[in-house]
Amino acid sequence: MFATCARGLELILAAELRLLNARDIVPGRGGVHFRGDLALLYRANLWLRTAVRVLWQLLEAPAASPEELYDAVQSIDWQLYLTPDHTLAVDCNVRDSNITHSQYAARKVKDAICDQFIQKCGRRPSVDTEEPMVKINLHIHQNLATLSLDSSGDSLHKRGYRPIQSKAPLNEALAAGLILLTGWKGNLPLVDPLCGSGTLCIEAAWIATRRPPGLTRKRFGFQGWMNYDVAVWTKLRDQARGSVQKQLPQPIIGSDLRKDAIQFAQTNARAAGIGHLSRFEVKNLADFTPPLGPPGVLICNPPYGERLGETKDLYKLYQKLGEVFRERCAGWRLFVFTGNAALARRIGMKPKNRTQLFNGRIPCQFLEFESHAR
Repeated sequence: MFATCARGLELILAAELRLLNARDIVPGRGGVHFRGDLALLYRANLWLRTAVRVLWQLLEAPAASPEELYDAVQSIDWQLYLTPDHTLAVDCNVRDSNITHSQYAARKVKDAICDQFIQKCGRRPSVDTEEPMVKINLHIHQNLATLSLDSSGDSLHKRGYRPIQSKAPLNEALAAGLILLTGWKGNLPLVDPLCGSGTLCIEAAWIATRRPPGLTRKRFGFQGWMNYDVAVWTKLRDQARGSVQKQLPQPIIGSDLRKDAIQFAQTNARAAGIGHLSRFEVKNLADFTPPLGPPGVLICNPPYGERLGETKDLYKLYQKLGEVFRERCAGWRLFVFTGNAALARRIGMKPKNRTQLFNGRIPCQFLEFESHAR
């Protein structure tokens, strides 16, 4: 199997897979290779916080030409995986290969599968790009094709609690990855003074209460497979539901200057099933003070001026973040996720650790700072 993730989170994803008792775990570029049975496949989709999708690999073969790709796909007995009554879709990405057009490659795969069914059965599966019963993933890199069944269906980052997209939202799987990178496990307070729509706080609450991110998801790709074992899936989901904690061990607090952002955050928290545990406040960063009690983790994803001319407007925000942290957060650890190194320097502190990540295609860094007790 291969679980995909945002670049930079491969080691975190590998650690998650170890907790699920996956075998032969090998981190790669943008994901992690591993082995396991169907039950592990189900658990991976249910529990992995940083994965985008989980792929069950069927074939790896040379594909230097469309004809070679077609022949490789035809070498699989597709009656093991679907029938003419199934619907299918093929998702494809190509990189550094003779075949350069992903849609053309996907069509070749579809033709090879459908031609085989016509030859053997006289009928062929239909294509449904919106909600296929079986979704097939093709990856071609340096003329090597990897063909997989997509066990996830929709991207796993779509948790279902964020129907309304506020400006520049942070991907849920990436947000969970950032929290896991801090080493925080829920035993200390966590605050986000620039919380926007609340994604970091919600993912933190799910980690602290041991709630799997796929618990309330309506459908996974594997549920359309011929070997879908509903009894195994139901048992795993019910066990997971029973493991969810009812209270937060320590407070998780989000605040933001914008009232509309806080309203989004509160709506999302209710949709995520933690509205009664969440605490979101309308508050200017200049007025931020950490909660009473043990020092914890301050984490934020401030805007970083993706458009020309925005950077200077954000200088004061980053300077204020540094001031607030140095002057009011003795003993706390500060984590800042940003795609702008010039703005990060305005914090005015030397980072203790720096992790390179990507937010989509944007290269970013995740910076850790410490504020020592006076």
